[in-house]
Amino acid sequence: MAEQIKVIRGMHDILPQHMPAWNRLEDQWRTLVEGYGYRQIRTPVVEKTALFKRSVGEATDIVEKEMYSFEDRGGDSLSLRPEGTAGVVRAGIEHGLLVNQQQRLWYSGAMFRYERPQRGRYRQFHQMGAECFGMPGPDIEAELIALAARFWKNLGLEDIELQVNTLGSTESRAAWREQLVAYFSDHRDALDEDSQRRLQSNPLRILDSKNPDMQALIEAAPRLQEHLDPASADHFQGLLELLDAMGQSYTVNPRLVRGLDYYCHTVFEWVTGSLGAQGTVCAGGRYDGLVEQLGGRPTPAAGFAMGMERLVAMMEEQSLVDQKADCDVYLLMVGDAAQRQGLQLSESLRDALPGLRLICHAGGGSFKSQMKKADRSGARIALILGEDEVAGQSVSMKFLREDRPQQSLPQNELNERLKAVL
Repeated sequence: MAEQIKVIRGMHDILPQHMPAWNRLEDQWRTLVEGYGYRQIRTPVVEKTALFKRSVGEATDIVEKEMYSFEDRGGDSLSLRPEGTAGVVRAGIEHGLLVNQQQRLWYSGAMFRYERPQRGRYRQFHQMGAECFGMPGPDIEAELIALAARFWKNLGLEDIELQVNTLGSTESRAAWREQLVAYFSDHRDALDEDSQRRLQSNPLRILDSKNPDMQALIEAAPRLQEHLDPASADHFQGLLELLDAMGQSYTVNPRLVRGLDYYCHTVFEWVTGSLGAQGTVCAGGRYDGLVEQLGGRPTPAAGFAMGMERLVAMMEEQSLVDQKADCDVYLLMVGDAAQRQGLQLSESLRDALPGLRLICHAGGGSFKSQMKKADRSGARIALILGEDEVAGQSVSMKFLREDRPQQSLPQNELNERLKAVL
């Protein structure tokens, strides 16, 4: 027997029993963002590696350790996308969507990072996100936060809290960076291996370390708020005032940084305590310099992305998924004549009742075995077509979930009867 091939480590199959949650998540998201005026965009799964090096940052973990990169037959270095924003910005520049325009865009799709697999974290994972261009003020950031908050409300999700912070302008962040490097250099022996590596390349990421032995050191590190320029302070204060006006609760977390280099000013995360170590379900902020960095004109921008696997896990844990039956009606056909007539009947029912979920029995078998399959399908009604029904142009209707008598009716009345019952 041939060796069994299994799924690649870190990848995962989404099985039918989990699809109701995925479908509800995607349907609710599309309805919500389009109600806010966002338009969908789809970008390729594969992009040039240089796109992510220039946007995400060469010194980030994503680019240094986590990207799936390869050389194609033409000698170009390509990568599976590790996140969605860079591709959206590239497409916006390439197709002229960002010049003297305001854009509200949304996307969803698979992303890829070579990370250590654990609950809620996979090497192929899925994100949904929203990106806004051409709006420099905190009002669009407040809208993005309000959009996410409404999404949790529409889904019925609980135990999700908002954390916000500011990274300031490029100039104020550069001054803060110098102080961080000096501070952590003085305590180099107390840093773990990852933090020592990040010390010169990306010291802000040290603040995001989850190493418990370093938390006291991190807590005593210089704070950006001490170096914030007046314009950045006003911008952040404006956001907080808008959140207060909306009645949106939040926590200012001065240690909140993002793992991507392109962020500036506002950053935010929605976090939960119900997923263990993988507590961030949605993250984003402002990234005003990215469009210019990728070859476009200077353009203010902000957005966020959320992990779909983590949201699905929360929906299932909080029993927010309606596990509907696979079908409404199961059609049993006993005998060759019934098989021929049954296929014709089923298609006429589908024509007359759009959206009807009807399974036609296939594979033969006795009446008893077909009834067992009908019951296991979860259908509310079994339609029975046998020799007597074929001869009389009738059909028998059996209620599988209700204590009601079996009925026999003419086939030409079946459409109206099903419409009334279902």
